Formats: sequence, structure tokens, C-alpha cells
Amino acid sequence: MTKRVPLTDEERATYEWQIWVDDFREAGQEALKGAAVLISRVGGLGSVVAYELAAAGVGKLVLAHAGNVKPSDLNRQLLMTHDWLGKPRVESAARRLAELNPRLEIVTVGENLSEQNAAALCEQVDLIVDCAPLFEERFAMNRQAVEQRKPLVECAMFDLEASITTILPGRTPCLACLTPEKPTAWTREFPVFGAVSGTVGCLAAMEAVKVLASFGEPLGGQLLAFDLRDMAFSKRRIFRNPDCPVCRGVTA
Repeated sequence: MTKRVPLTDEERATYEWQIWVDDFREAGQEALKGAAVLISRVGGLGSVVAYELAAAGVGKLVLAHAGNVKPSDLNRQLLMTHDWLGKPRVESAARRLAELNPRLEIVTVGENLSEQNAAALCEQVDLIVDCAPLFEERFAMNRQAVEQRKPLVECAMFDLEASITTILPGRTPCLACLTPEKPTAWTREFPVFGAVSGTVGCLAAMEAVKVLASFGEPLGGQLLAFDLRDMAFSKRRIFRNPDCPVCRGVTA
């Protein structure tokens, strides 16, 4: 559970409608205010996660994403704008989020998550959301989440399909249990609609809110998958690999 930070009258007014949720209430909002979240990449998926968490009142976001805005970003990366073409993505994201929630503390890191920086980035936060397209980044995040016992909301998408699970170290499977090695056919660029990444982004943000505020039932030990081509959704149990090289022997 994250630390609880008292709300101001302005914050009570801003978040009034979600504070009405029975098992969330003001205690949940105080938990969000005291929480810090790392979002690895603020592209099509991460933009939506960051926007929804900023709107929900999370106190601090750490955003890690290298590179500058390019035209092909604009169909799905909702924190990027046409007037920011050629400029750093994280700066565009920070600018848009600050307009939405001026109380939000934003830490921008103009590089992608890697083995070299993963530990230091994860140490700053209470929860991690994986919005990265490359398995090297995802594996580095997963290792640090397990080592530091930090919850990790793990998302993936391709075409009109997507999946999401919440990794609770010591209690649920980690990413390496599910995907021990990088798939040989995986490439950096892949077909996707902005509405697909936006859908899983909203789900990921809700998972983060539930874990941080300790309410509802997060997707720990469950994989939610969907195909928006025919609006088919499914949820299934997933299990730890007792021989997993990352989480073997780890307890909560």
C-alpha cells in the first residue's frame, strides 16, 4: 500500500466523482496522491496510461522515452502534437500532462528503459507500467520489478489484439514465466490502431489505480486478452514457472 497524503479542498472537488466509488472513497484518493508510477514509453499505449493516471490524481509520474516526435506518432500517441514534430517526446508528454493536472510531479527521462538504467528508475516509484515495444526493455523492467518487489502492469498488443496482466512479485507469474525468451518473429514496428493501444492503455491505468489504492480485483495471476476485430474478450488463469530464472524462490 502506498502512503496516504491528505487532500486539499480543490482536490476533493476535482476528484469528487471517483471519490464516490464505494470501496475507493477519500482514502483511495489519498493513496493515489501519495503514489509514484513509472511509465516506460509514452507512445500509443503509454500516452493513454499517463493521461488517465494524471487525470485520476496520481501524485508523481516518471516518464522514460527516447527520441523526437515524428509524423507516424500522431495517429496514436495522444500526448504528441503536430507543432512538436522533431522535438523530444517526453517534453511533449510533460507539457500536455501539466496542462491537465498542474499538481502532478513529472520526472522526464529522455531515454528508453534498459539494463543500465532500469534499477534507478524503478527505485523511484511504487508501481511500473510496461508500455515498451521491445522485449529487451520489458525483460529489464520485469527483473527489476521482481527484485524490488514492485507491482508491474504488463501490456502487449499487435494488430487489433492485445493482452494485459498484473505482476505481483512473489505471488503471480512474472513476464519471464510467460515469455522466457524474445519471440524470434517480433519486430520493432508492427500494425496497430490507436484505438487498440488506447483500449489497453485505459485498462492498464485502471489496474494501476486498483493496485495503488488497494481496492477491486487486479489481474494478478490472470491474463485478459481481446481481439477488437470481433470484440472477443477472454480471461484465463496463468501460473508461475517453478524453474523461472527471474522469480524462482521469490516470496511476497
